[in-house]
Amino acid sequence: MTETLTSPTTRSSVAPPVLGGLGLFTVLLGAALPLIDFFIVNVALPTIGRDLHASEAVLELVVAGYGVSYAVLLVLGGRLGDLFGRREFFLGGMAAFGLTSLACGLAPSAWTLVAARVAQGAAAAAMLPQVLATIQSATEGPRRAKAMGLYGATAGLSMVAGQILGGVLVAADIAGTGWRSVFLVNVPVVVVGLFLAARAVPETRSQRPEPVDGPGTVLLAVSLLTLLVPLTEGRAAGWPLWTWPALAAFPFAAWAFYAVERRADRQGRTPLVPPSLFALTSLRRGLVMVVPFSIGFSGFMFVIAVALQRGAGLGPVSAGLALAPMAVVFFAVSLCGPRLVARYGTRVVTAGGLIQAVGVALIALAALRSWPDLGVLELLPGAAVAGAGQALQLPVLFRIILSEVPPTRAGVGGGVMITTQQSGLALGVATLGSLFLALAPGWGMRDALVTTLLVQLAGVALTTTLSLRLPRAIS
Repeated sequence: MTETLTSPTTRSSVAPPVLGGLGLFTVLLGAALPLIDFFIVNVALPTIGRDLHASEAVLELVVAGYGVSYAVLLVLGGRLGDLFGRREFFLGGMAAFGLTSLACGLAPSAWTLVAARVAQGAAAAAMLPQVLATIQSATEGPRRAKAMGLYGATAGLSMVAGQILGGVLVAADIAGTGWRSVFLVNVPVVVVGLFLAARAVPETRSQRPEPVDGPGTVLLAVSLLTLLVPLTEGRAAGWPLWTWPALAAFPFAAWAFYAVERRADRQGRTPLVPPSLFALTSLRRGLVMVVPFSIGFSGFMFVIAVALQRGAGLGPVSAGLALAPMAVVFFAVSLCGPRLVARYGTRVVTAGGLIQAVGVALIALAALRSWPDLGVLELLPGAAVAGAGQALQLPVLFRIILSEVPPTRAGVGGGVMITTQQSGLALGVATLGSLFLALAPGWGMRDALVTTLLVQLAGVALTTTLSLRLPRAIS
């Protein structure tokens, strides 16, 4: 598929951009990479710590540095793609992701790895918002519904597959690379992705380009940093004094961000996150659901990786493969999502929450009965059921959130959605992960795991209740 390079005005009068099958595959590949890399290090952290002589606090930064920079810059990445062209930013972000992955894989010290991970998160923030914006701008009707369903399936599968892949690569020790292979594997994938993107991804941009909102960008960054950094790093660092002023500053920074954005909107300027977006019921209520869902998802993935390796004594491969049933079932069920939504509407999300609750309860029961002999067979029923429930929620939620966002603001809408999701993922590791690690020394691994799963179950109950307020149909 070839698109003539013309000005936005001329292009819109000739033919709208169309995202074909190969182009969709390519942007979904770009969507998978950042999410895989958020989770791929979970099972590699013990090996990284031994090899680089890194403390637990520094290892937390290997995870948090990536997640925080990624979350902070996502909305800006979406805005810049709207302004300068989404294809160009997708290509640039993917190339930078490959280079920073190489830097992670070659890092000679723990602090070098942390710096490379922060840069890798920034590259992901430039690439990922362009995926959703391109889908919104270059598809329509049933093709858009199918593409959004595949995006949701890719996102969910990537989060589980990242942990599995991390375990396999660390154990395989390809050419003696050990943990480094979890980053180096990105490089050939990025080369293939760049070749395909140059050929198959159409250029799109907003027909009414909106300049970057400097004050809004700074205040959003301050808001997210004052919340995420102390929560993700505080426990491992022993809750030093600086964490408390940072957390206390968060509500003030968030209020200042909202006030500046509202004033800009009233004065006819273009804020980073237009408050008018939140007038869309589907976006507002969908985002409220994404937060507890993402907290539970990432918290579970982190906790189960630690419990299986440190408590049940499994190696990285076995710990990763224990979640394979969840990944397989998630992908299979998510493909049925568009048909189920067409027939039953958004009540599919409510059903998914109920099914996920059964799955989490089965995992907790397996831990109680089988500990410490907890492996693939013991986790199979619960992981499979939980995967099915998650598949009926996440892809549909993504579609709901963006269903009413106009194509001219596709980048901003996608950036807001992914920022919310990524912030929830970071908070999940910080909250559920910290709860588990705090309970484990006194209660033992099994009871700490079961307690954390029960807290997650409460979060699933919350998302299921919130789903009743979603619009019944998706426009």
